[in-house]
Amino acid sequence: MEEHVLDVKNLVKFYKGLGGLKKVLAVDQLSLSVKKGEVYGILGPNGSGKTTLMKLIMGLLFPSKGQIKIFGSSVKKLSIKKRIGFLPEEAYLYRFLSAEETLKFFAELADVPRREQKTRIADALHVVGLFEARKRPSRTYSKGMSRRLGLAQILIKDPDFVVLDEPTVGLDPIGSREIKEIILGLKERGKTVLFSSHLLSEVEMVCDRIGIMHKGKLVLTGHLNELLLRKNEYSLVLEGFDIGRQSELEQVLQKSFHAKVISVNRSRETMEDVFIKTIKKHAS
Repeated sequence: MEEHVLDVKNLVKFYKGLGGLKKVLAVDQLSLSVKKGEVYGILGPNGSGKTTLMKLIMGLLFPSKGQIKIFGSSVKKLSIKKRIGFLPEEAYLYRFLSAEETLKFFAELADVPRREQKTRIADALHVVGLFEARKRPSRTYSKGMSRRLGLAQILIKDPDFVVLDEPTVGLDPIGSREIKEIILGLKERGKTVLFSSHLLSEVEMVCDRIGIMHKGKLVLTGHLNELLLRKNEYSLVLEGFDIGRQSELEQVLQKSFHAKVISVNRSRETMEDVFIKTIKKHAS
């Protein structure tokens, strides 16, 4: 039986409306589970309830109904909190501190033994790609660098479960790619990651499973590959094919395999791939 890091059952969250009279339903009978070692993405448009869900999971908000278990226990337990790293949508930094000083501060807060702090700080800075800029005050950082420093803050205590709320919000394509690579690196190290996003390209690159939220409900969930595959449709990639002989190929496929050609398209890259490749080419 696979171990579940997170179990959410029949979760409901009401907010009081104007004047405290009308209730606003932010999360509606939501149930989900996240397995050990997987990356699970919560996808949905703005206002779908993603941030509320993240705050409920982290114990920053209290549910109106339902149950949340992390490692089989309540997130209120200190022993559970020590195993979780959380990056909110807006992470605030002490702008006058360097990255190294910032992580030293958070290492103290996380009760990291002093004999381990130097090594852990260096490891976290290497993971997020800020080791060379570790002496600079964070006020000189770009938004992408600041976001990566926010990730380093939660990595300093080496959590088993990492929760990220819109980790690439406001970042350019290069910054977004860097954050996604960090998430994949966390998975390689055996960490479990839950993150929310409204950007389709993010979840497609890094997630094992996804859940789609709409108006507080989890309307679709499943393994990414299964959700993206079209039933009974396959792509055939040909190199060196004479497109002028397309009709001959279609006849062979129809006669011998009873397969109908739906469309013939040139292979293409994503816009993100083209952008990254162009920037890297001109940066060298």
